[in-house]
Amino acid sequence: MYAKILIPVAYEPGYDIGRELQVARALAKPHGAQVVLAHVMEKTPFYAIDYMPQGWREELHDAILADLAQHAATVPGGSVAVLEGEPGRTLLDHAQAEGVDCIILAAHRSEPALIGSTATWIARNATCAVHLIR
Repeated sequence: MYAKILIPVAYEPGYDIGRELQVARALAKPHGAQVVLAHVMEKTPFYAIDYMPQGWREELHDAILADLAQHAATVPGGSVAVLEGEPGRTLLDHAQAEGVDCIILAAHRSEPALIGSTATWIARNATCAVHLIR
């Protein structure tokens, strides 16, 4: 059904990608699709840069990469990407450049009637299938 599935991972308090991985396994299994877990690191605001310790961004990048790799290892054909930029646009640019044909993401809101701004933007602008989990 799908050849390449993208799972955006947002590191927020209490966030768990278990549901997204479960859906990805089910969708990838019949045809052996590749599953890519991706996180977008936003630019640091200019006013905060002077207050950050030396090398913090590289350490954060490495920690995110290691965590994503642990999760990707639980999915056949799993791989990871750590990107930089604005989350919605960067994820869709990556999806298009990499030939992603399905994006699986969670709503990230406790209120069932609402979904997060990044999920909304992706759902409205993606040129591939979007599997939104509430």
